[in-house]
Amino acid sequence: MGFYLKTPDAAIDYAVDWGAGYLDGQSVADSDWRVDPAEPGGLIVETASTLPSRTAVILSGGRPGRVYRVTNRVTLSDGRTDARGLSIRIDER
Repeated sequence: MGFYLKTPDAAIDYAVDWGAGYLDGQSVADSDWRVDPAEPGGLIVETASTLPSRTAVILSGGRPGRVYRVTNRVTLSDGRTDARGLSIRIDER
Protein backbone atom coordinates (compact mmCIF):
# COMPACT_ATOMS: atom_id res chain seq x y z
CA MET A 1 0.00 0.00 0.00
CA GLY A 2 1.23 3.48 -0.83
CA PHE A 3 0.32 6.89 0.59
CA TYR A 4 0.09 9.81 -1.82
CA LEU A 5 -0.82 13.51 -1.74
CA LYS A 6 -2.98 15.10 -4.44
CA THR A 7 -4.60 18.50 -5.02
CA PRO A 8 -8.31 18.66 -5.90
CA ASP A 9 -7.52 20.19 -9.32
CA ALA A 10 -5.03 17.54 -10.40
CA ALA A 11 -5.80 14.50 -12.54
CA ILE A 12 -3.01 12.06 -11.66
CA ASP A 13 -2.00 8.62 -13.01
CA TYR A 14 -1.45 5.81 -10.51
CA ALA A 15 -0.34 2.30 -11.47
CA VAL A 16 0.13 -1.14 -9.95
CA ASP A 17 2.85 -3.40 -11.39
CA TRP A 18 1.53 -6.95 -10.91
CA GLY A 19 4.59 -8.48 -12.63
CA ALA A 20 8.03 -8.51 -10.99
CA GLY A 21 7.91 -12.21 -10.10
CA TYR A 22 4.37 -12.11 -8.76
CA LEU A 23 2.39 -13.38 -11.75
CA ASP A 24 4.43 -16.56 -12.36
CA GLY A 25 3.35 -16.95 -16.00
CA GLN A 26 -0.13 -15.54 -15.49
CA SER A 27 -1.51 -12.21 -16.71
CA VAL A 28 -4.11 -9.74 -15.50
CA ALA A 29 -7.44 -10.75 -17.08
CA ASP A 30 -9.70 -8.18 -15.36
CA SER A 31 -9.22 -5.12 -13.18
CA ASP A 32 -11.63 -3.07 -11.08
CA TRP A 33 -10.83 0.19 -9.24
CA ARG A 34 -12.89 1.39 -6.24
CA VAL A 35 -12.74 4.59 -4.18
CA ASP A 36 -13.85 4.69 -0.55
CA PRO A 37 -15.59 6.75 0.57
CA ALA A 38 -17.64 7.36 -2.56
CA GLU A 39 -19.15 10.79 -2.03
CA PRO A 40 -20.38 13.84 -3.99
CA GLY A 41 -17.38 16.03 -4.83
CA GLY A 42 -15.03 13.21 -3.83
CA LEU A 43 -12.18 11.45 -5.57
CA ILE A 44 -13.28 9.81 -8.81
CA VAL A 45 -11.88 7.31 -11.31
CA GLU A 46 -11.58 9.13 -14.65
CA THR A 47 -10.19 6.27 -16.74
CA ALA A 48 -8.63 2.88 -16.10
CA SER A 49 -6.44 0.65 -18.25
CA THR A 50 -5.21 -2.93 -18.04
CA LEU A 51 -2.09 -4.47 -19.54
CA PRO A 52 -0.96 -8.09 -19.07
CA SER A 53 1.14 -7.26 -15.98
CA ARG A 54 0.13 -3.69 -15.07
CA THR A 55 -3.01 -1.79 -14.21
CA ALA A 56 -3.40 1.99 -14.17
CA VAL A 57 -5.97 4.61 -13.29
CA ILE A 58 -6.37 8.38 -13.58
CA LEU A 59 -7.89 9.89 -10.43
CA SER A 60 -9.32 13.39 -10.21
CA GLY A 61 -11.18 15.62 -7.78
CA GLY A 62 -11.43 15.01 -4.09
CA ARG A 63 -12.39 17.10 -1.08
CA PRO A 64 -9.52 18.91 0.71
CA GLY A 65 -8.57 17.34 4.03
CA ARG A 66 -10.05 13.95 3.14
CA VAL A 67 -8.17 10.67 2.84
CA TYR A 68 -9.49 8.18 0.28
CA ARG A 69 -8.74 4.49 0.02
CA VAL A 70 -8.34 3.38 -3.60
CA THR A 71 -8.40 -0.38 -4.20
CA ASN A 72 -7.43 -2.22 -7.37
CA ARG A 73 -8.89 -5.74 -7.43
CA VAL A 74 -7.70 -8.01 -10.25
CA THR A 75 -8.58 -11.41 -11.62
CA LEU A 76 -5.64 -13.27 -13.10
CA SER A 77 -5.73 -15.51 -16.17
CA ASP A 78 -5.85 -18.62 -13.95
CA GLY A 79 -8.88 -17.30 -12.01
CA ARG A 80 -7.05 -16.21 -8.85
CA THR A 81 -7.93 -12.80 -7.41
CA ASP A 82 -5.93 -10.25 -5.45
CA ALA A 83 -6.13 -6.59 -4.44
CA ARG A 84 -3.74 -3.71 -3.79
CA GLY A 85 -4.58 -0.43 -2.12
CA LEU A 86 -3.51 3.20 -2.16
CA SER A 87 -4.30 5.96 0.31
CA ILE A 88 -4.73 9.41 -1.27
CA ARG A 89 -4.89 12.55 0.87
CA ILE A 90 -6.34 15.64 -0.78
CA ASP A 91 -4.53 18.88 0.11
CA GLU A 92 -4.67 22.41 -1.28
CA ARG A 93 -1.32 23.91 -2.26
